[in-house]
Amino acid sequence: MGSTSEFNRRDLVKRAAALGIVAVPAMGVLSACATGGGGGESDNGAKSKGTTSAKNPLGVKNGAPVEAFIFKGGLGDQYAKDAEADYNKTYGVTVKHTGTQQVGPKLQPRFAGGNPPDLIDNSGSDHLDMNTLSSQGQLQDLTALLDAASLDDPNKKIRDLVYPSTLEKGKHKDAFDVLYYAFTVYGTWYSSKLLKDKGWEYPATFDDMIKLCAEIKKSGMAPWTYPGKYPYYVHFNLFSQIAKIGGLDKWIAIDNLEPKAWTSNDAVKQVVEHYEELAAKGYFLEGSQGLTHIQSQTAWTRGKAAFIPNGSWVENEAAPTTPKDFGMAVGVLFDGGSGDKMPHGTVRAEPSEPFIVAKGGKNPTGGMELLRIMLSKKHAQNFATKVKSLTAVQGATDGMQLSPGLSSAAEVVKAGGKNLLMIQLQEWYPKLTDEKMGGLTSQLLTGDMKAAEWIKKAQQFSDEFAKDDSVTKFHRGS
Repeated sequence: MGSTSEFNRRDLVKRAAALGIVAVPAMGVLSACATGGGGGESDNGAKSKGTTSAKNPLGVKNGAPVEAFIFKGGLGDQYAKDAEADYNKTYGVTVKHTGTQQVGPKLQPRFAGGNPPDLIDNSGSDHLDMNTLSSQGQLQDLTALLDAASLDDPNKKIRDLVYPSTLEKGKHKDAFDVLYYAFTVYGTWYSSKLLKDKGWEYPATFDDMIKLCAEIKKSGMAPWTYPGKYPYYVHFNLFSQIAKIGGLDKWIAIDNLEPKAWTSNDAVKQVVEHYEELAAKGYFLEGSQGLTHIQSQTAWTRGKAAFIPNGSWVENEAAPTTPKDFGMAVGVLFDGGSGDKMPHGTVRAEPSEPFIVAKGGKNPTGGMELLRIMLSKKHAQNFATKVKSLTAVQGATDGMQLSPGLSSAAEVVKAGGKNLLMIQLQEWYPKLTDEKMGGLTSQLLTGDMKAAEWIKKAQQFSDEFAKDDSVTKFHRGS
């Protein structure tokens, strides 16, 4: 956070989300404070370096001040305070903690002034532009953290405990400088109690979904709702459906802004036409186009609609309006047909909630150590308990008594095995996906645009971004 955890690096509405329109730092401000280079620590960081040992692999200096800046949105910030308490006990210092929903506005001046905090949870609608910060060498390379021993098992490195996608997603070119702490499951959310009471089964295919929608509509309930003010929420499903049906290699071409990646992919046509059909048959709750993420979630939990596209932060965010017996659950991606490139059970589940360590902070080593503490089983489980979310630590919740939504998310991830999709397009180019393409999706779902036009425009916007030299480009390997 959605983004997401989007958690979302989107909490208000996206990050992705949960957040609104992403606020990008002024390039002039950040360029003025570019430090150049990357990988090493600043002079301040070197001064706060201690002696390494088996129990202190990063070399944290006792008593050295450390500052944490945590996004306080749908996840709150108590989980971070709990980890900070353990840091305080171990290193004889009180972590300076700030919880806020305005990460970017409050920290842009500090980066410009050369005095950023050490650890930053860079989420919410007003997050910092990590692409710019990374390209300027202002983010600490976190390889040392990955190679450090875990708190639970000195024989296992941090890199051995986290999901492989965490290692991939945290890179800017060759530098690993973002640690996505949460692990978000995106998909179609529903009430297991509703389906059971009505005798409905969660659809396995697009055709099954269309048939069920007709039955749901006849019952007087809307099949779907969505946050029309933030239509990119629909992309959580739409994009991953394209990857599931067409194959990851063709989706990677879309991530990489390749020519004709949208227009030459048959899966794009199939998926977008499915949404066109849902709109044409009136399967979206009337007025959804005017709803915020909170309003659409409330309509859903109050039984006005059966399905909603969202991320696993929704259980925590929608808790105030969710009936105790709701049975929140998430379903896997739908099959398009026998030609699907990925099997049934494929799900979009990927790292979210980006944490960064400022290279120019006074104690970047302390910032990394705070992350090492957060990545312990104790704090991964604490996070799951407090905010109903998985973390980047694989298997940390095994054996725990989980809430309904989190339990469902954990089950689909486990069953999905290696068939877990990660979508980079929304992370790398939010202005493309959330603003430009979000407008297209809004028109598609109200019936004001046909699938063919959506696809044509999506390719056009992608090509424009690919040719725009002011847009930092990233490349994903196959």
